[in-house]
Amino acid sequence: MSNDSHPSGAPWRNFYGRRKGKTLRESQKEYLDQDLAAMSPGPVDWDVNPKREPLDLAGRFGGKPVWLEIGFGGGEHLVHQAALHPEVEIIGCEPFINVVAMLLGKIRDAGVSNVAIHPDDVRDLFDVLPDGSIERAFLLYPDPWPKKRHHRRRFVTPEFLEPLSRVLEPGAIFRVATDIPDYVRQALEEVHKAGFDWLAEDPSDWRTPWPDWIETRYEAKALREGRVPHYLTFRRQ
Repeated sequence: MSNDSHPSGAPWRNFYGRRKGKTLRESQKEYLDQDLAAMSPGPVDWDVNPKREPLDLAGRFGGKPVWLEIGFGGGEHLVHQAALHPEVEIIGCEPFINVVAMLLGKIRDAGVSNVAIHPDDVRDLFDVLPDGSIERAFLLYPDPWPKKRHHRRRFVTPEFLEPLSRVLEPGAIFRVATDIPDYVRQALEEVHKAGFDWLAEDPSDWRTPWPDWIETRYEAKALREGRVPHYLTFRRQ
């Protein structure tokens, strides 16, 4: 990341991955036009919050506990958790607009109202989340960036983990699911350095899904292709 900045004041941050894929269906365009703005967690974008004032999560969510899902993919897990835990608010962060539209459709179908969405880079959201404001975070089947020269792009690096650690309250739970053994290795090395304890006591703790887990389409694909999911649970120190 360079020290240079955009005219808005935003730092130049390299972004890897897709922001848009196939042409959206008309129904998906409708979801984005009608629903997305109202689901904002607050002023995150640099053009509306150039001074990076912290979000007023208590005012936005009525003082309810706030969870964060980083890269929600098809949205199955986020909607499942929202329906299972109406007592919390869940912010989903995802820059790929096609799956944002997919999630909005799932939210309509499920009738859940405790979801907020930041449809962009999670680092911008980290900038404005208050210290210790998040009670739980999820990182589920993130982009593995399998080539060694691309490992620095993974989420489990200091650029992402240090701000995540800052916004999580002490004792907060951070769940990571992946089917990539080398991603497990890097997570175990780097997450601890960022101020987390790994809670596993025996192999069943990372081989067995969490009690409130729902299989995602990415996990189903991994299982079909013979890969083994790992379920890592960390606690913020």
